[in-house]
Amino acid sequence: MPEAYIVAATRTAGGRRNGRLRNWAPADLGGVLLDELVRRAGIDPAAIDDVIMGCVSQAGEQAQQIARACILSSNLPQSVPGVTIDRQCGSSQQALHFAAQAVMSGQQDIVIAGGVESMTRVPMGAPRAGAAAIGLNRDPWTPRILERYGVTDFSQFVGAEMIAAKYGFTKADTDAFGLESQTRAAAATEVGAFKDEIFVVDGVDAEGNSVAHDRDEGIRYGATLEALAGVKLLQEGGVLTAATSSQICDAASGLLVVSESALKAHNLTPMARVHAMAVTGGDPVIMLEEPVFGTQKLLAKAGMKIADIDLYEVNEAFATVPMAWLKVIEADPARLNVNGGAIALGHPLGASGTKLMTTLIHALRARGGRYGFQTMCEGGGLANMTIVEAL
Repeated sequence: MPEAYIVAATRTAGGRRNGRLRNWAPADLGGVLLDELVRRAGIDPAAIDDVIMGCVSQAGEQAQQIARACILSSNLPQSVPGVTIDRQCGSSQQALHFAAQAVMSGQQDIVIAGGVESMTRVPMGAPRAGAAAIGLNRDPWTPRILERYGVTDFSQFVGAEMIAAKYGFTKADTDAFGLESQTRAAAATEVGAFKDEIFVVDGVDAEGNSVAHDRDEGIRYGATLEALAGVKLLQEGGVLTAATSSQICDAASGLLVVSESALKAHNLTPMARVHAMAVTGGDPVIMLEEPVFGTQKLLAKAGMKIADIDLYEVNEAFATVPMAWLKVIEADPARLNVNGGAIALGHPLGASGTKLMTTLIHALRARGGRYGFQTMCEGGGLANMTIVEAL
């Protein structure tokens, strides 16, 4: 079977809500991302067959097919097409899957997979809120759907707490996990672990002065268990807080995916090879548990065991998600989110998939690892899983 290779992988540093990236329009942030991928690969931008970008809140500045707007804001020629996809939090991981599938099928040779999300300028839930503002039904969940599942709504917050109850996680457990994410992210930043993967853009400080946005803005340096334990619960009687949940984040991230023939024709150097991919669907009520079952399916499909994987990135939408994954998969905690996760680094929704993959590839290469595994929990009870081989 033809192979799909990743020849460039980069991301902006994460920006906090109303933080250093607040003045960046999503199209412009995505545009400079595309330019950076082309620069890193050293490829003629006119050779790009397609741009596939994830974005979840497709309203306002992120509406009207944001991938095309990113292309028009970049230095890519207008002949390069683009498409925007929404698989909720796994949108840009799915963009990678679509790009790899296009290359492996032989239909295309050079595809950019990425994502962009400004959660400052287009808040989470904006499409539904906008529909309600003009008198439309804001909710896609019809009475027929809700009756089928015996609920009045589908909520990721409820699902995250359901996982805690199912697996017996206490608040002390989740607080400890949250602290580990902060500690690892701070340590990784201080030793320059993200230096090669982050491309620097201009940002603004609290007073509006120009600053280099060169490090993830949400990390709590010097975090203590006592401080995290004092954060208010998200739900009465639950175990999760803002300190054990992913941070709202502004960011763009992306990968340049090519065929073997493109590697040779354009004299490109591969960073990684896409080894195996899967997407699965499960219970939309508990919702965020599906990475557990999807992981089992992909490992079986690939003929691998979790012990064969050197590093894993499991998105920290809430602490209970990777905690449950670790418990069921019997994975090594020392290999999970080694440079911290979304609790510390932020979760820019549609950009998170290629953000995590960028970090995974760079971490594998830095540590001399071979195989990396990535999974994301997604709204509706979905999950994407990807195995890559570092080269």
